[in-house]
Parts: sequence; structure tokens; C-alpha cells
Amino acid sequence: MRKLRAVLIEDETMFRQLILLTLGKVKDLQVIGEYGLGRPGLEFCLREKPDLLVVDLVLPDINGMEVAREVRTALPDTKILVITAHPSERLPAELMVLGVSGYVDKTEPIEFVLSAVETVRDGGMFFASKVRGKATGTGMLIGRRPLENPLTEREKEIAKLVASGQLSKEIAAQLGLSVRTVEKHRANIMEKIGVREVASLTRWCIQAGMVDG
Repeated sequence: MRKLRAVLIEDETMFRQLILLTLGKVKDLQVIGEYGLGRPGLEFCLREKPDLLVVDLVLPDINGMEVAREVRTALPDTKILVITAHPSERLPAELMVLGVSGYVDKTEPIEFVLSAVETVRDGGMFFASKVRGKATGTGMLIGRRPLENPLTEREKEIAKLVASGQLSKEIAAQLGLSVRTVEKHRANIMEKIGVREVASLTRWCIQAGMVDG
């Protein structure tokens, strides 16, 4: 098997070294570049075309989201794993829309980075963050197998809009519904598929084949 060529962009020196040690445990993976700044790291990626980019969202010179966006546009085959100390409820949906294969909250155990890299390398998705509710746990894998879909057509429509990061007020305006009606649909959707927050709903929509991962 050809070695997986990886690039790491992380500005915190100690954490970068910790991730490098962790990446060293991944079989058939070679780190070909490590950077503390986004722009030189991005330029290296565009030039060397790595198989995997591990990038922090908050960098001193350029937002990690912008690095990921440019790499995704120029190098569609490069898998991207985001690490962040600033997770939010909307972040999973934003990253999925961008085409990122996963992200790990820096407050999670460092072993999550190892699991994430291995999962992403094998074509899966890995999102791990304490933003999720207790019902879903952390380190949940996002598979590719479609799920049985119990939603009505209207619920599917609303679920996809919620997964894309839209608020109830925005969805109501777009569909010509009242906010109260949208909220009722959201509650029904959550109850039917057994989730409690947007991150898990987004993951479910991808598993069900309703939105692209």
C-alpha cells in the first residue's frame, strides 16, 4: 500500500508536536509537511498535493476554514480533517457543506485524532465534539450506508434545511410557513429519528443519503 502523504497546519507548537507523535502511530502514513501558519501550509498543499490535510480552524494569518475551502476546490481528492478548540453547534453542518471529512475538538482525548485519521483514510467520516448531547456521545462515526427514512416529504425538506445550518426563522420564510409550524416539524423530526441537536440531525441526514457528505 502506498503511504498516505499528510500535511499538518497547527500554530500551537506543543499541540502540533503531540499531533505529529499521534500521526506517527498511523500505519502507512508519512507527514510530508508541518506548518504553524496557514498561508505557507496552503501553498505547500497546492504544490505537493497531499492525500490528507489536518488543519486547525484558528490560525494567526488565515482562517483554517479558508485553507480547507481552497484545498477542497483545488484538490478534490485530498481528505481534510479539522481540529479546533472552538466547536459550535453549527460547525459540523458548515464543515460538511464544505466537504471536510471530519473534525476533532481539542478537548477530546488525543486518541480521537488517531481514530479520525484512520476513519477518514478508509473513506469514512469522523466528527467528535463535546457540543453533542449526552444521548449521542462523542467520537461518533458517520457511515455511508443509507438509513431507513421515516420522515414525510415536508419533514425531509425541513430536515435538509436544518442540516445546512438554517434557523427556524429562515426556514419559515423560505417555505412560507410560520416559525411555530417549523419548530413543530423540527420536534417531530428529532423524535422520529431519535436525536436531540443539530449535529446529530446533520449526521443522520448524511447517513440517510439526504445531503452530501
